[in-house]
Amino acid sequence: MEIISQLTLDENNVAFHPMLGNSYQLNDTASLVVNLLKQFKTTDEIIDELNKTYKINKEELFIDISDFITKLKIYGLV
Repeated sequence: MEIISQLTLDENNVAFHPMLGNSYQLNDTASLVVNLLKQFKTTDEIIDELNKTYKINKEELFIDISDFITKLKIYGLV
């Protein structure tokens, strides 16, 4: 997850990768997930955090977080 740790996030949820020169517009939840990934949190820890914040059941969160992480892999960020 070294590449994702290089992302900078601004107050508008725009993630910028200075080495690649790419920027990504995130929603609030995606921004939170990226911040947690930058802290080297596991998928289970991220699910627990989102479950506390949004009160969504863990099965749904697992599917959504797994999908998001897969998209990050496609972009080469994790």
